[in-house]
Amino acid sequence: MPDPARHGGWRLRHTVVALSFLLFVLAPALGSAAYLWGRAADQFVSRLGFTVQREEAGPTVDLLGGLSSLSGSSSSDTDILYAFIQSPTLVAELDAALDLRAIWSRTRGDYVFGLAPDAALEDLAAYWGRMVRVSHGAGAGLLDIEVRAFDPTDAQRISQALLARSSDMINQLSAIAREDAIAHARGELERAEARLSAARMKLTGFRNTHQLISPEMDLQSQAGVLGTLEEQQAQVMIDIDLLRDTVRNVSDPRLKHAERRLAVIEERIRAEREKLGIGQGDQGDQAYADIVGEFERLMAERDFAERAYAATLANYDAAAAEARRKSRYLAAYMEPTLAESAEHPRRVVLFVMVAGTLFLLWAIGTLAGYSVRDRR
Repeated sequence: MPDPARHGGWRLRHTVVALSFLLFVLAPALGSAAYLWGRAADQFVSRLGFTVQREEAGPTVDLLGGLSSLSGSSSSDTDILYAFIQSPTLVAELDAALDLRAIWSRTRGDYVFGLAPDAALEDLAAYWGRMVRVSHGAGAGLLDIEVRAFDPTDAQRISQALLARSSDMINQLSAIAREDAIAHARGELERAEARLSAARMKLTGFRNTHQLISPEMDLQSQAGVLGTLEEQQAQVMIDIDLLRDTVRNVSDPRLKHAERRLAVIEERIRAEREKLGIGQGDQGDQAYADIVGEFERLMAERDFAERAYAATLANYDAAAAEARRKSRYLAAYMEPTLAESAEHPRRVVLFVMVAGTLFLLWAIGTLAGYSVRDRR
């Protein structure tokens, strides 16, 4: 005969299981369904995709290989953008420009998928990670971005602002790269300019000090004067010899005049020789040689500085041209789209996940309760 107590306990146990199922599985699942279909706001998606192109065109681009050599994607730049798009800095900039807190604020009492209007920047950055999804595309250097909002126009506005700010970032990186590429060449050019200026100033000071343009030109001029005086000296000496043969009186005025003329010419020749340092011993020769040597040294220094400046200027122009040739830019292969229907939240998927999780937790708890009871 069956025991009534045991039969009553069996009924109570199954009643408790049924009540627990209603309380922990069915009621929360129905509540989540009511929230998903009753209060959760629709989310619209705007998609965009872009890559960073490096212009690597050479002086000439062949007809067949021009496209491949003209540009190429840069994975390092897209990695930088991948981190930049998820940074709080960008979130703060776009919030100041678009008021993200107002765009993503809780609508129709949606406290699960909406953002608090007074959310802090840290909370806004975390929410940004939920509403803006960044992923690498199928090809190297491609970025695919998905932006969600409760209004399709707002989602597209955020996408457009995101694209514009990413383009600005790439332009900044390109400008920094160009500046780094030509910074060394600019420094060398400035040093070459300073060296050439100093060499020219030294040469100008030397000319002002010695009152000459070129020692070679001065030497040629003085040598011409000296040659003319020596010719006149020879002619006067011939005239004196002729007069001495024709006149008997040594006090003849013509002879005296010729002798005085010869003395003046000889004095002038001596003065010109002193000016040139000729016939004055080693000291006069060395003084003039020092002047010529110093002038030649300054001229050689200036010529070398001019050639070095010309070479440095050519290097600078080449570096600047190379930096301009290796420019980078943002190329969007998918412009920000405007959604026509809501894609999120995916209510059926979320409901199945919630109900399945609740059922699994309830089943595990029930089995654990039976296991404990059976061991008693």
